[in-house]
Amino acid sequence: MKRGKNKRGQVWIETVIYTLIAFVMIGLVLSFARPKIQELQDQLILDQSIEVLKKIDSTILSMGSAGNQRILPVTIKKGEIQIDGEEDKIIFNMESKSLYSEPDKEIIDGSVIILTKEKTDLNLVTLTLDYNEIYNLTMEGKDEKKSLSSASTEYSISIIHKGFDSLGKPTLDFTI
Repeated sequence: MKRGKNKRGQVWIETVIYTLIAFVMIGLVLSFARPKIQELQDQLILDQSIEVLKKIDSTILSMGSAGNQRILPVTIKKGEIQIDGEEDKIIFNMESKSLYSEPDKEIIDGSVIILTKEKTDLNLVTLTLDYNEIYNLTMEGKDEKKSLSSASTEYSISIIHKGFDSLGKPTLDFTI
């Protein structure tokens, strides 16, 4: 009688030990795989953000004459977009665990300037559209900065060609 109870107890102890070993192994696999998955997700988001900036750029270049207006839907999953009316730039910033490009070297992809800066834990990736010599960008009629942060819903960006400024550059007014 004693031997039967010991065997049953031994089966339960073995089951618990094997289950714990399985959980430890799953935890180890996830601890190595999760950072790599996050890096791949960040790279995918950056690739999509470059495409969004290229879409904004092609829309700006197709504005034509004064009075034209375009509305762009823009989704920001991570990071932020700045529309800088003071410097006439559109900038996307995102912190990432991966190095998207060679640190501290500008890379040009079409009209998008890509710059990665190394930090201790995360890297700052900056994507820039520079219109300083071409257009005068304004934010709701003023030369100021406006930031759009990540959100689950999409933003509607309205771009209106307002004519030409005193230097002869086309003025494009952005409204969110």
